[in-house]
Amino acid sequence: MQLLLIFGIAFAIGAVMFALQNNVPVTVTFALWRFDSSLAVVLLLALGLGAIIAGLVSSPTVIKGQWLTSRLRRQVSALEQDKATLTRRVEELEVEVAQLKPAPEVTAEPAKPYVGIRSLLSGADRQP
Repeated sequence: MQLLLIFGIAFAIGAVMFALQNNVPVTVTFALWRFDSSLAVVLLLALGLGAIIAGLVSSPTVIKGQWLTSRLRRQVSALEQDKATLTRRVEELEVEVAQLKPAPEVTAEPAKPYVGIRSLLSGADRQP
């Protein structure tokens, strides 16, 4: 976007320099309309008219893009609020589940002694 603006300014400066160096009287005729002026004025008017037409042609696209961006920002904001609400609700439900669930009882099983492979194969250290 900034590069386009820089290009436009450079083009306008070049057009003004060109127009000032070519200061010859000219006559512009279009249908029944006739205009006598210097070449500089005619070129600047043509440049200005072209810029206005380009602006009018691109305006609907720019406005549509701004509306779309605005709508998407509102949608993102609503979704973030929904997410926050659902996160709070999940936390509340986790607290309720923790209150309803009884604490598990810890039962300690006696540890079985390690029986090595030799003991198993030889049959030694068997308890009746």
